[in-house]
Amino acid sequence: MKKIIIAFVILAVPFVFIFAGSRPKAVGTNQVQPQETAAPVKAADVKSASKIKVTFIELGSVKCVPCKMMVPVMEEIEKKYGKEVKVVFHDVWTPAGEPYAKQFGIRGIPTQIFLDENGKEFHRHTGFYPLEQILPVLEKAGVKIEK
Repeated sequence: MKKIIIAFVILAVPFVFIFAGSRPKAVGTNQVQPQETAAPVKAADVKSASKIKVTFIELGSVKCVPCKMMVPVMEEIEKKYGKEVKVVFHDVWTPAGEPYAKQFGIRGIPTQIFLDENGKEFHRHTGFYPLEQILPVLEKAGVKIEK
């Protein structure tokens, strides 16, 4: 029995270190950092940036595999279209992010919500959302997509 326990510990320890360091990093300068109190997203907040046509809100968690897969997608959108698209991430498995899950009534993560320049939701998706499928959504809202 001791050998089984020792073998389990020896095999489990590397996984702890691997997965402990595999959290998604913050997405660029538009990244919303978790705060003690989370305020609801308002239309005025969306309008604050003059040329922003779309606010892309990612509701997920840094501990969720499909959410981690969304990080490069969010980074690419922010890198290429950051002047027209504001990318926001909320970790809904934290006390700071939980109010956003309730505010938007999500049922699963990751959930992507797209708001127009007036702060009105015009598109929603749950699950991993590939860049190739997001671009037409952004284009429909008036974002100039690089071809």
